[in-house]
This record gives sequence, C-alpha cells and structure tokens, in this order.
Amino acid sequence: MDAETGLPHRTWWTPYLFLAPGLVMVTLFSLWPFLNTVVLSLTDARILRGGGFVGLDNYRRAFADPDFWVATGNSVLYLIVVVPCLVLLPLALAVLVQTKIPGIGFFRSAFYTPVIASAVVVGLIWQWVLRSDGLVNTVFQEIGVISGPIPFLTDSTMLLVSAMIVTVWKGLGYYMVFYLAALGNVPASLYEAAALDGAGAVRRFLSITVPQVKPMMMLVGTLAAISALRVFTEIYILGGESGGPGGGARTLPFLIRQVGLGFAGETGYAAAISLLLFLLTLVFSLLGRRLSRGDEG
Repeated sequence: MDAETGLPHRTWWTPYLFLAPGLVMVTLFSLWPFLNTVVLSLTDARILRGGGFVGLDNYRRAFADPDFWVATGNSVLYLIVVVPCLVLLPLALAVLVQTKIPGIGFFRSAFYTPVIASAVVVGLIWQWVLRSDGLVNTVFQEIGVISGPIPFLTDSTMLLVSAMIVTVWKGLGYYMVFYLAALGNVPASLYEAAALDGAGAVRRFLSITVPQVKPMMMLVGTLAAISALRVFTEIYILGGESGGPGGGARTLPFLIRQVGLGFAGETGYAAAISLLLFLLTLVFSLLGRRLSRGDEG
C-alpha cells in the first residue's frame, strides 16, 4: 500500500499491461510482416521454395526493369491527377449539401452510397458503362456524337483515365464527410460579417471557407495520395489480369501481384517492389506533412 494515498502500490510495469494487447497485435500484424518483407526482398525466394541471400540484386533488377518504370509512372500519374480532384471536388460537394433545404439529407445519402458499395461491384458497373457496347458508347453513337466506340477499356491511356474516374467517383462521398465535419466548425459570424461587407458567394468561399478548412484539405490530400498509390481493383476489374493492352495501365500494386503470383511467383522480387512502393508512399506522406506544417506556420 502507498503510505501517502492508502492505495495499492503500482509497479513500473503496470501501464505496460494495458498496452500489451495492442503491442502484440501491432507486432504480429504490422511490424513482423514488414520486417519479413525486408528480409524476403534480399533473397531470390519463390512461391514453392525458399530463397538464398542475394543482397540488393532485386532492387538493381527493379531499377533496370522497364515494367517497373512503366508501373511507377502510372502510379505517380494516377496520384497527380486523382489527388487534386479528391481535394477540391468533395469540398465543393460538401459546401453544396451543407445548405439547409428540404430533402438535402437524401442527396447526402446518395452521394455517400458509392463509398459503401464494394470496389468490385463499382468496377463491374463502370465496366458495363464504358465497354465498347456499353451505355456511354451506345448512347453517343445513337445520337451521332461519335461514329465508332471510344476505346475506354481497350487503350492503355484511356483505361488509366477510366480507372481514375472510377476512383474519384467512389471517393467523392467519403471525403465529402471529412469536409462536412470541418465546415461545421467554421463560425457562422464570419460569413455574416462578409455578407454585410458585400462579399459574394465566391468571395466568401475563397476568403473564408478555404482558409478555415485548409488543414482538412492537407489531410484529405495525404490520404488520397496514399490511396492513389495503392490502387489495384479499378485497374484489375476494368483492364483484366494483364492490366490493359500489353500491361500498359499497370500500377505498382498490380505489378507486385503479377510478379509474385502463381507457381513461378518471385516473392523476393515482389517484396523488393513492395518496399520501393512503401518508400514512394512515405515520401509523399512526409511531403504532405511538411506542406501542412508550413501552412500552419
């Protein structure tokens, strides 16, 4: 017993008992797999056999592999296009649905519906919409806008653009909720004062809304960047197992799957590409953090 408080004496390790379950889970499902991937990337392991130590050969192979650079370019391009869309469009959407008018709750729910839908289901819907005999091509040909089908899914560039559209469409409602939370914390008095000064809707948006939600914009940008670098399902559903014609629309996660899958799967090489993807993601995450701090300063 503690002489001063009369309570049972607590030893130094007591707090760690409360942390132990979480630490065990993190170690088993995050830290250990990561360390195992690092070790695996230094071997020539395959699916059906263990590998010998090869040092940095897998990384040298990746940097000399044209497929790796195509996939890296596609992943970075995906990020460059998708992230600005998922930062700005959900903000505009949140401003629109924040208006208190009858029935606005229905539109909020409608915009959020793609978020709760399975990525596979979403991909299949868009595949039906964009294929050569799909909804878009059929309608455009019927009204005479185009003479032949647009190769949304059979051209590598168009396939990549189509996948970006699907990603943005599915993410709009998700990030809209983030912005709705941020907009709820903006003082109404700021808008009232600006309105009295004669500021229009656009000026109020640029001068009040954007500065007030800028920290949330940084957070959304970071999360969207991480998601963009991890994109796989959209490419796989729309372009098939090859990743489009000649694999031209493959991203890094797609390449990792192709390299490591099957009886001849090169797990060591796939692990090396996975770590390079991790480093690329880390760079953009740290960049987003740096921009956020600089903005606050």
